[in-house]
Amino acid sequence: MHSPAASRGASICNALTIDVEDYFQVSAFAPYIARDDWDGRECRIERNVDRILSMLDQHNTQATFFTLGWIAERYPQLIRRIADQGHEVASHGYGHQRVTDLHEADFKSDIESAKKILEDLCGAAVTGYRAPSFSIGTRNLWAFDCLARAGYRYSSSIYPIQHDHYGMPDAPRFAHRVNDTLIEVPITTLPMFGRNLPASGGGYFRLLPYAMSRWMLRRVNSREAQSAIFYFHPWEIDSSQPRIAGIDSKTRFRHYVNIDRMEQRLHCLLRDFQWGRMDHIFLNRATPWAANPPTMSSPCQA
Repeated sequence: MHSPAASRGASICNALTIDVEDYFQVSAFAPYIARDDWDGRECRIERNVDRILSMLDQHNTQATFFTLGWIAERYPQLIRRIADQGHEVASHGYGHQRVTDLHEADFKSDIESAKKILEDLCGAAVTGYRAPSFSIGTRNLWAFDCLARAGYRYSSSIYPIQHDHYGMPDAPRFAHRVNDTLIEVPITTLPMFGRNLPASGGGYFRLLPYAMSRWMLRRVNSREAQSAIFYFHPWEIDSSQPRIAGIDSKTRFRHYVNIDRMEQRLHCLLRDFQWGRMDHIFLNRATPWAANPPTMSSPCQA
């Protein structure tokens, strides 16, 4: 697909990804919002995803939508619109439960049910998965085997940074094979000052000046000749979303900082880089990915 960024000489195509979950499903809000209360909350996912689809169409850009099965069941036409407009529908699991909170049998059920729901709605194979809150790490590497057995071909579930809620700072920074049929495509980082710094979206993109994020992504493209992975959530463009009462100050800051500036920054990002779908960038290649298999802590039972 031709894009304005391509015409300015951006030779590397980066992966644009959207984690399709609503504001009340954010992991940091779990202590404040009971899962049983989700159906009683105002759901704003449809209007926000439609705004994103319009933005992508304006920039002639395709993306990957990592979507919750919970959302897909309640908004089936939204999933069909995503697919019909040429975007990849991928899995974010069913109920936005961190992998670290699930036993293997429960994880297997979660990823299989989400895959089936999404495939039935979009009419295409769902090959990609992203763990909620990047919750695959050293303690649950068995999840990769579960994903392979369920028919997924890639995961984008590891964030090679140090963080208080997630992260695997010693993990490989770029796409690599973790078993015979599955590759892991980690969230993009940039090594500086002896550690990996986040360079791929989320709250960091809203917090840092846009020029800093642009510089980091360009450095990954030019110095390392690698495709970057950028992610954001539909609620991040929604400055009118209901405010959650009683949350601690750190959670409040992380969730709401610069939300009113997010949409304009995304327009700049789509203008300044070339973007595409995860499956097109990482699965459609002639050269096999190098193996870097982790040591599995235990096998996933079929």
